Amino acid sequence: MLGPAHRILSLWLVSLLPGMARSFRNASRRTFEIDYDHDCFRKDGQRFRYISGSIHYFRVPRFYWEDRLLKMKMAGLNAIQFYVPWNYHEPQPGKYQFSEEHDVEHFIRLAQELGLLVILRPGPYICAEWEMGGLPAWLLEKENIVLRSSDPDYLAAVDTWLGVLLPKMKPLLYQNGGPIIMVQVENEYGSYFSCDYDYLRFLQKRFRYHLGDDVVLFTTDGQMERFLKCGALQGLYATVDFGAGANITNAFLIQRKYEPKGPLINSEFYTGWLDHWGKPHSTVKTEVVAAALQDILARGANVNLYMFIGGTNFGYWNGANIPYQPQPTSYDYDAPLSEAGDLTEKYFAVRDVIRKFEKVPAGPIPPSTPKFAYGKVALKKLKTVEEALNTLCPTGPVKSVYPLTFIQVKQYLGFVLYRTTLPEDCSKPTPLSSPHRGVHDRAYVSVDGVPQGVLDRDNVITLNITGKAGATLDLLVENMGRVNYGHFMNDYKGLISNLTLNSSNLTDWVIFPLDIENAVCHMGGWHGSDGSHHSEAPARSSNYTLPAFYVGNFSIPSGIPDLPQDTFIQFPGWTKGQVWINGFNLGRYWPARGPQMTLFVPQHILVTSAPNTIVVLELERAPCGDTPLEPCTVEFVDTPVISAPVARSRHRHDPDSRV
Repeated sequence: MLGPAHRILSLWLVSLLPGMARSFRNASRRTFEIDYDHDCFRKDGQRFRYISGSIHYFRVPRFYWEDRLLKMKMAGLNAIQFYVPWNYHEPQPGKYQFSEEHDVEHFIRLAQELGLLVILRPGPYICAEWEMGGLPAWLLEKENIVLRSSDPDYLAAVDTWLGVLLPKMKPLLYQNGGPIIMVQVENEYGSYFSCDYDYLRFLQKRFRYHLGDDVVLFTTDGQMERFLKCGALQGLYATVDFGAGANITNAFLIQRKYEPKGPLINSEFYTGWLDHWGKPHSTVKTEVVAAALQDILARGANVNLYMFIGGTNFGYWNGANIPYQPQPTSYDYDAPLSEAGDLTEKYFAVRDVIRKFEKVPAGPIPPSTPKFAYGKVALKKLKTVEEALNTLCPTGPVKSVYPLTFIQVKQYLGFVLYRTTLPEDCSKPTPLSSPHRGVHDRAYVSVDGVPQGVLDRDNVITLNITGKAGATLDLLVENMGRVNYGHFMNDYKGLISNLTLNSSNLTDWVIFPLDIENAVCHMGGWHGSDGSHHSEAPARSSNYTLPAFYVGNFSIPSGIPDLPQDTFIQFPGWTKGQVWINGFNLGRYWPARGPQMTLFVPQHILVTSAPNTIVVLELERAPCGDTPLEPCTVEFVDTPVISAPVARSRHRHDPDSRV
């Protein structure tokens, strides 16, 4: 029998049990929060600082996600930061893509398996030098929609999208056992003209509704007070971004004006910069980046390196700036890891700086992937765009008195062919004009299949043509990438205003939206992963005209171990166009403009079981042309060329001033 003292002790212990249980629960509960008293983050109660790097899963093949993430981990990063492009996951209204290359949930889990935390930037606008800043072009079907505002049509679409995306992210929050520690709301909103606080409040409420109250929500804006004035909102932690050339003290003073307490954060510390066609390749010196990073870390600040690896704008996904300047296929960004994931001098310099402040993982760093020069491949002309129209536009054309935009014919990316007839005889050179600069973005003009030249958005708005009355006038119009930054994001493509011939409006248009992706697979005879090929026969035509498709095949050499390997394709003598390998759209080439001369070819798109098929759509001028049987060549090399001298365009515009 217990004595009185033991009974009192037992009762006391019993009274403590609920509190002890709560303490154990709290001790095992994962938390990530802001400690305003000590100007830092707390992860599971412990002081924490993140050093993260930006990687875009949509610019790196899934085949290489683990390789790139592990290299980031071994550089000393404890987190990654990335955007989610809405248009990449919902290319058409209500049709979602979250598998294979689009499997963002797998990407996040993979980062967690490698011990990396995640800072999520789901937009809905992301900038990122990506087509329309990640917003889907189909939003423009609402003709007067005001993007990134409290416009009801825009909010309704955003609400639907967030209702699909954010519930997928909630189980991956740190508090729920996942790696996501922070979520950004919108992106550099203070740089946009609308300054619509109702829009930001709407986003804040929807993020909280879907993700809960525990997750840290934040904003990012350039390090000027005028940007934070419209980009910051109470309840969203305000951060800044700046590059190596900025005044770091002043930049953080701007953040402190909006967040007097809490951690200092540079959400985009620029390790390099973006490129434009016709402008020299952008670089930032390694020693400048290293010195600025050391200064930031010495202040106890959190930092994200944008970019740590840039990657590639495969397909048609590049964006553009105003005055209109599209970005190239390479998004190398002069980052610590190259476009192809190779280790650079900057990688090791950044790693050396980080190890002064944090423990860097021991063990070997994954090496740069081997590259192989497969050599020259002969290509023969297959068909002109005109000859392939039945394959390119199987549903048939749309007819309209006046030209329609891409959006009006439900074509969001790629190309549309506009056709009419010459209403008068043009035996002498006659001006074909776009008086309101209505060609968005480049039009390849031909009369009865004979190339006449190119009209473009800013530089060439008048072109002299010749032809007989009643001759067929074709304009193949290319979307070179929608504007991704600034005031002019309602970027309609195609012929967005009337064309004139001798100052008279052209009418009675026949408009062909081109399904080039399916047509390329058909023409190139690529039938999928079984490796079967059956190429179309070349068209029997006496006219060697452009734009035209060219096709060729090459086999991976036998007897050499570890093939296939990554490679780069270059286009000696070619002018401008698009290239596919085994049906995979590598992107745009434009050696006539530069600075990019080679395109990255990741090994996973190559096959060893059958010949690999190359299809090239040359838009302007091929390096061969005397007879349809004369081959052109492309060449696979083991070294990239993305910094060649450029043929400058006529407009004078430097990259925007966000650094």
